[in-house]
Amino acid sequence: MTQAIFQHFGTKRLLGLGVFALAAIYLFATRPVPLQAEQAAGRTVPVETVFRVVAAENDVARKLWTADIVGAGTKAGLKFHEKWREPAMEAGPLPALFLREASTALQKTRIPLGLFLGSDFPISQSNRFTGIQADHFAQLRNTGEPEFFNATDIGRFTAIFPDRAVAPGCVTCHNEHPNSPKTDWKLNDIMGATTWSYPKERVTLEELVQIVAALRTSFGSAYDAYLTKVATFERPPEIGDKWPAEGYFIPSKRVFLAEFERRASANTVERLLSLAEARTASTSAGR
Repeated sequence: MTQAIFQHFGTKRLLGLGVFALAAIYLFATRPVPLQAEQAAGRTVPVETVFRVVAAENDVARKLWTADIVGAGTKAGLKFHEKWREPAMEAGPLPALFLREASTALQKTRIPLGLFLGSDFPISQSNRFTGIQADHFAQLRNTGEPEFFNATDIGRFTAIFPDRAVAPGCVTCHNEHPNSPKTDWKLNDIMGATTWSYPKERVTLEELVQIVAALRTSFGSAYDAYLTKVATFERPPEIGDKWPAEGYFIPSKRVFLAEFERRASANTVERLLSLAEARTASTSAGR
């Protein structure tokens, strides 16, 4: 069914609709007649699935920000710094701080999805993993695979995904930082882990769509914070359709999010449709 839907809409049109519109139309239009309580589990998905979806979305956002804004922007004359919020600092947030902006924005939504970037060699000690999370991160460092567990100390289901040095700037920044406890990082090293948490073990597909929507809104809020800072520069870059790779430019929020959606949506839509198909099949089998 998924393949048929993609053929019907066409790939370009499908991505143009966006994950939210398509998922909402498909999931709600095909919602089955309410089932008995004992069948309710068939209409939900495990939180591990949620974590895998949001982690994939985050990977796209981080790579887009790191390579296309920070990396290319630095070459074009833009600056990025850990103290970017100080009034006298004409700079934008480093990749980890862009994620922190998104995390802060996410906390202000009604969606109880937690987002945290930690490490065993953090520049800031507040980002050091402790307790059960440190134990699971040690396992992740050994295997390179994400860890899923119930963090009983905080009462939340939790997942940690490897956060790798995806661009030369990541390596240079950490190796040269005066407070870095490790100065021999290499490209593609696991530098830390992105931690996600949620209070429920299972969610409905509708909840999953809402979670993805909230996360994307948070990325937009993080980019808004950068645009607000840019407006205070003595010589602000031109904001519009061009990217730093083309010179002293940065994309507008609309252009930035459109590129993010182009890169992220195919994978996310495929996951959502697969889940919806499984639900439809389960419902049909139970009739």
